[in-house]
Amino acid sequence: MKSYITIYEAIGEAAGVRRIVEAFYPKVQRDPLLGPLFPEDIHPVMEKQMLFLTQFFGGPQLYSDEYGHPMMRARHMPFPITVAHAGAWLGCMREALEEIGMPEELRDVVLERLSGPAHHFVNTEQ
Repeated sequence: MKSYITIYEAIGEAAGVRRIVEAFYPKVQRDPLLGPLFPEDIHPVMEKQMLFLTQFFGGPQLYSDEYGHPMMRARHMPFPITVAHAGAWLGCMREALEEIGMPEELRDVVLERLSGPAHHFVNTEQ
């Protein structure tokens, strides 16, 4: 694998983030556990996710510039998130990364990077 400074560069920068988000959210919407947590109009969520992932993967601080500090755990507190939700979210992300043809080595790095936050958002056992 080519040497990159950031995950953001490795995934193809803005175009790569967009490809991931566009492959990911249809899977989330179809997921019986995750789908009900999201609004019918998913586009605003997708736009925020693109800003956040850009920043999270080492690109420009787009999310913070627009919305302030991410405080992602606090922003997710209104929603009941269990370990099963975190697993389903990561499963949808894995499928999206596979769908866009991300190389396995990079896919593993991306999923490892996202695993911590996904489990950090867990806020209920139910």
